[in-house]
Formats: sequence, C-alpha cells, structure tokens
Amino acid sequence: MTDKKLFYYPSNASMAPHIVLEEIGQPFELVLVDRNHNAHKSAEYLRLNPNGLIPVLVDGDMVLYETAAICLHLADTSPESEMAPRLAPRLATQERAEFYKWLMWLTNTLQSALIVYFYPERWVDVGNVAGVDQVRAHAESKIGTLLEQLEQQLQSSGGPWLLGDEYSILDPYAFMLCRWTRGFAKPARERALLGEYLQRMLARPAVQRVLKTERLTAPFV
Repeated sequence: MTDKKLFYYPSNASMAPHIVLEEIGQPFELVLVDRNHNAHKSAEYLRLNPNGLIPVLVDGDMVLYETAAICLHLADTSPESEMAPRLAPRLATQERAEFYKWLMWLTNTLQSALIVYFYPERWVDVGNVAGVDQVRAHAESKIGTLLEQLEQQLQSSGGPWLLGDEYSILDPYAFMLCRWTRGFAKPARERALLGEYLQRMLARPAVQRVLKTERLTAPFV
C-alpha cells in the first residue's frame, strides 16, 4: 500500500507530476478523475480541491493541489539515489533561484497563456464567436513568443535540459506544456532546439511509461 495517490486525467496538467513520480521510482497510485463525466466537479472531488481542477496529490495525511506545488513537493521530499536523480538544485544556491524563476514562469506565464488559448470563451460574452476566435488567435501568437524564450534558455544553458546538465522537474513541466501546442500552426516541435529537446524527453523511460499508462497516441508532441 502506498501513501501517495495522484488524481489525474490523461494529457491533463497531471502529466508533469505523473512523470516526476515515475522518475522518482517509488510506489504511487493513480486515480482517474473522469472529466468526460464531470468527476472533477463532484462533491467528493471538490473536497480535495475546491477549485475543481486536476491534479491533486494525496501524500499521507496531506492533500496538495496546483501542479507546480505538487512537482516541487515531490522534488523536495524524494530521496536522491543512484537510480533516481535529484530533481531540483540545492537550496540557497544561485541555481535554485534560477530554478524557481523558471518554475514560476512555466506555471504563471506559459501555462496561463495556454489556458487562454484552450478556453477563450471564458474571456468574452456568451455567444461572441468572433471574440472567441480573436482571443484564441492572440493567445497563440503570445505562446509563440514564449516558446522562443524556452529556445533561448536551452541555448544559453547549453542543454541538454532547461537548467543545463541537470535534469529537474522543470523538464517534465516544459514537456507537458510544449505537448499542448502540438495542434498549433507552429508547434514547439518545429523549433530547432525545442524539437531536439522534446525528442530527448520522449526517450526517457519515465516519459514512455506515462504515455503508455495514460494510453496516449501519436503525435506525442
């Protein structure tokens, strides 16, 4: 019996912590929250996350939501071993500060813009079809500039990962968000450095296990 339960939905914001859990290699349980039947709005689920959003991590007596918070908690509480890498830089270092910056950027800037793209109707009056199209178009343009920032970070860090040589929870997070652009006119995979980066992510056994478990099909990015 494991103390950790991840409430997830395939290809949702739960993908990043799902990959992190696979990287850690310790037992955990997946609990499907069926969005198709509004299970994320059920009274039972709202007791875990009153916002009705996925994911939620139950770790012992603790209930935690917000994707970035879950990933950071997993990085900070998982023992480093030969089989499982350290997933965040050491505390009180310049590298840790840079790590915080990019984690906040991924969740507050890139992910927020993607939410606008996928749910543009939330920002216009009901029935405003032209407004929906305009909001989506502006969001896609904004996301394009943000993907260029990721390209620049990969170039300046020297890769192969966002922080350089050290793989961290930033990488599953960035992979998940880049995957969400796969239907764009110019998705992340069509950018030179990001395309290579996403292929390196796809080659990781933890990512392959998640894709299989969540029953996802190509194109993966």
